[in-house]
Amino acid sequence: MKKLLYFIIVVSFIDTFIQLPIITPYAKSLGASHMLTGAIVAVYSLTNMFGNILGGHWIDKYGRKRMLFIGMISVTVILLLYPLAATGFQLFIIRLLHGLAGGFLIPSAFAYVGDQTRAGSRGKAMAFTGAAIGIAAIVGPAVGGALAARGQIEYVFILVAGLFLFTSFLVLRYIEESFVSRDRSKVHVKHFIPLLKNPLLLQASLAAFGLMISNGTLAFALPLKVEAIGLDASATGALLSTFGIMAIIVFLTPINKIYDHMEPLILVGTGIFIIGSAMLLLSYVTMFWTGILTMIVYGIGFAFVFPSMNRMVAESSSKIDRGKAYGIFYAFFSLGVVAGSSVSGAIAEWWGIPFIFTAIVMFIICTTLYVIDRVRKKLRIHL
Repeated sequence: MKKLLYFIIVVSFIDTFIQLPIITPYAKSLGASHMLTGAIVAVYSLTNMFGNILGGHWIDKYGRKRMLFIGMISVTVILLLYPLAATGFQLFIIRLLHGLAGGFLIPSAFAYVGDQTRAGSRGKAMAFTGAAIGIAAIVGPAVGGALAARGQIEYVFILVAGLFLFTSFLVLRYIEESFVSRDRSKVHVKHFIPLLKNPLLLQASLAAFGLMISNGTLAFALPLKVEAIGLDASATGALLSTFGIMAIIVFLTPINKIYDHMEPLILVGTGIFIIGSAMLLLSYVTMFWTGILTMIVYGIGFAFVFPSMNRMVAESSSKIDRGKAYGIFYAFFSLGVVAGSSVSGAIAEWWGIPFIFTAIVMFIICTTLYVIDRVRKKLRIHL
């Protein structure tokens, strides 16, 4: 069943990645202004945050399978609305609904993975989820971009809707509920409060926020950097693919043993520091090959962080509150997506140093993770 869960994660993230190259031109083709186009891009992540939180509670209350299936079917229907949009405002509403429904999917899938794995092997399992996302990140934009280049943007939504419908059938037929009904009677919305106070979940969420800020900075500032050093847009794609491929190599090779042999917080802190260093180096890149080397470094940092912070979420929760834990965690994930591109855009306009600013943010987050850990250990000693 775990292999099927990894496939579900690929499909869930393809839904996001395949639309990256097409949403802006699609909004423009419907006559949306620059401001409305920006809102159309951003509203998905904003409502995704609410979907994560709301879905997190329902995942615990009604079960992983039911919410995963409802999320899949809802997204299928919403995807079929995209080709029917006639104005930018209609597209905005569809994106709003899409983000809300999509917010149920990822917490459900990761709660499943957390339920299905033992503490001693959870890190490696989370590495495979990272590889699944990496595959979606490589395949999604390539397919979306290829169809858009042929003037067939509407077919992207129909293709993904068909994929979601097929996956919904697999969920209904082959996925077994991992959360028994007698446990659900213990579920209560008040369980959000201790989770929000849990240092391990707080550290994981902070790491997710930082990781997505760095990704948002790459999405905004890397094309500008590539243009500044005299390269064309294909170089941006090659650089972004490099970090994804490097991360997948770490996830799927024997290197992934580190996730079960090292403390997740050490890997997260190290990874955030490496990402900060890569951001700093990117600001000084002047040639394509140095950019490739820098993105390899970034990919290593990303590979250290992603499975480890997901493992921290799983270990900071139990079956009765794991959906909520992942809901909180992926809400920070979505918040980082929104903050990353918007903040780096503002910094680029004011001071012209988006990579250096993001590097500073990464180093601050790394220090904060260390401080939280020290405080947690001191409190444990006193208790």
